[in-house]
Amino acid sequence: MATKLTSVGSLQKGSYVVLEGAACKVTDVQTSRPGKHGHAKVRLVAVGILDGKKRDTVMPGHDNIEVPIIDKRTANVLSISGNTANVMDSETYETFYMEIPEDLKGECVEGCNVLYWDVMGNKVMKQVKSE
Repeated sequence: MATKLTSVGSLQKGSYVVLEGAACKVTDVQTSRPGKHGHAKVRLVAVGILDGKKRDTVMPGHDNIEVPIIDKRTANVLSISGNTANVMDSETYETFYMEIPEDLKGECVEGCNVLYWDVMGNKVMKQVKSE
């Protein structure tokens, strides 16, 4: 589980965070003003990278939150069976199975190169690279 800590107040729309144990992309950030005796609050709304589930939380602006370290890699598709593809990493030559997303089903063929993300131990196919 590769994560690092960052301040909640420094997050922007498009950043990545870990909410409820899942890696998410921030879709909305609202910051309230500090009161006479209180601290500024930050309301985060984020959508899960893997499951697409919407999550929100409210935290003090000076708190720290986990941010996933996303490893972007390329792989070669060896074979396709139904909705899964057997791929080989271009750098480590490790082979593994990966689910093909709905929007890439027509483009993903045997022998093509794909871009995938390794997020907290989960591998997600993101794009088919053109030659």
